[in-house]
Amino acid sequence: MQAIILAAGMGKRLGEYTENNTKCMVPVNGTKLIDRALDQLAKLHLSRVVIVVGYEGQKLIDYIGKRYETVLKIEFVNNPVFDKTNNIYSLALAKEQLQEDDTILLESDLIFDDGILNLLVENPAPNLALVAKYETWMDGTMVCIDDDNNIVNFVTKAAFRYADVNKYYKTVNIYKFSKEFTRDKYVPFLEAYMKSVGLNEYYENVLRIISFLNSHELKALPISNEKWYEIDDKQDLDIAEALFAEEKDILRKYYGRYGGFWRFPKMLDYCYLVNPYFRSSNIIDEMEANFRTLVGEYPSGMRVNSLCASKCWGIREEYIVPGNGAAELIKVLMENTTGKVGITRPTFEEYPHRIHPDQIVAYVPTRKDFRYTADDLMTYFGENKVDTLLLINPDNPSGNFIPFADLLRLCNWTQENNIKLIIDESFVDFSVNYRSNTLLRNELLEQYPHLVVMKSISKSYGVPGIRLGILCSADKEMIARIKKEVSIWNINSFAEFFMQIYNKYEKDYIKACDKFIVERADFERQLKEIPFLHVMPSEANYFLCEILPPFTANGLVLTMLKRFNILTRDCSDKVGFDGKQYMRIAVRSHEDNARLIAGFKAIDEGR
Repeated sequence: MQAIILAAGMGKRLGEYTENNTKCMVPVNGTKLIDRALDQLAKLHLSRVVIVVGYEGQKLIDYIGKRYETVLKIEFVNNPVFDKTNNIYSLALAKEQLQEDDTILLESDLIFDDGILNLLVENPAPNLALVAKYETWMDGTMVCIDDDNNIVNFVTKAAFRYADVNKYYKTVNIYKFSKEFTRDKYVPFLEAYMKSVGLNEYYENVLRIISFLNSHELKALPISNEKWYEIDDKQDLDIAEALFAEEKDILRKYYGRYGGFWRFPKMLDYCYLVNPYFRSSNIIDEMEANFRTLVGEYPSGMRVNSLCASKCWGIREEYIVPGNGAAELIKVLMENTTGKVGITRPTFEEYPHRIHPDQIVAYVPTRKDFRYTADDLMTYFGENKVDTLLLINPDNPSGNFIPFADLLRLCNWTQENNIKLIIDESFVDFSVNYRSNTLLRNELLEQYPHLVVMKSISKSYGVPGIRLGILCSADKEMIARIKKEVSIWNINSFAEFFMQIYNKYEKDYIKACDKFIVERADFERQLKEIPFLHVMPSEANYFLCEILPPFTANGLVLTMLKRFNILTRDCSDKVGFDGKQYMRIAVRSHEDNARLIAGFKAIDEGR
């Protein structure tokens, strides 16, 4: 068996990365794609590897040199018109070699697990295409297969229909062909196709014609858990570096993305904290039905969006500011906050990051499991004077919760002591009796004009993609100033439309929150059965867990990601934990939570 690598393309979409080199010379985590591919092919004991070069081909030839001569026989074929042709012509230039042996055909812009080639070689089918079930990040040639994994159709970009995506598989661009197939079928059709259609085409088009003959000679091998990625542009390269990171860099690569995990659709994200149930409401269907209108129209300005937010949450327009997520409002609020600021640590660091470290007066709870009360705060900050007190309730990451009656006592105490009080209640709708726990009431805001209430709609309502948050206060001067400081179109059309239609689906939201509270209780019970977890009580949509020896938080997070494709949050480096081992685990749907619990149990049992 031999291998043919197509490496003639220019890779323009990779910009400066391919200004002077072909795509396969681009490094992923320090290793060039061509080196990774040749190292993997060398393990198969092939008769030879034929590389079709073109753009910057001599550089590639010189780079490979004789480094592989003890393990691989490498030959080169040159495509001198790489800029005027496509991969069909590159393959045609190697058609003689293609017919001389069974062949693994692959493209040079791929990165994949070592085991993928073994799947191909060990499969008894003589002619095989590796395919993967269609996912949103995929682009290029798709196929349809029958119950026996015969490829019955190649779907070109022009023929692609989103209504049919459940039927599609993406070609991984790694094939196995027998020499009989290439000699008797593929090469004759290749020559006829080029003569009829031209050279600026794709070699898959020839396979498409063969599949139309209903010969069932080409089968598909769907892969599932094996990792692979096609690197066409800079974003692909960034994703590939996360997928194939070395162990010491894995978490930095993932955590540093700050979201966007929909690009890894098989991975369960237990880091980011959102309501898993409200998205099943018809509110999402109505937004989807209006997608084309919303994406094509400008959103309204602050006046109209303040009206929408007022309608949604029953707060007077002059008391409420909608933001591009709570993060936008946190930035503006904290950068305008002067004097000493009291915070509880560990906490959500977005707030303290927005002020000077010298402004921070930190309270670290001394009670078990980082529990603290309103009285603890009043005692500590009564002795350690501050101008502003920040409270996240329920707190993140501890899940600590101060009941409503005690919050009112804290409001009174801060007002008497001339302390501005900021309460972030982004997670309050996950608390038991949540409808009685919110401070978002006009009469309370008016009673306590020193009070500022922040709420992330992303978290509570499970719609982080639309970027929506609200800040409320009866301090009308402050609210008016913040409205002027944010951009004129700080809310996109999708967030505006969400606020416009939300009240029709308010009952769905209540049901979702009630369902969540039941699921959290069941999830807590199951987490407490895991012997290496010490689970702390929570009124939020996550649990803070101390990781007990012999495990570490970092090791456990890495194991869950590598073995089970579940990303959790290592919190051990948060200020206030003093180097102890902690993990924060989000609460997702019952099905997802069962998958996480199964992973923990497998680790505990040593499997």
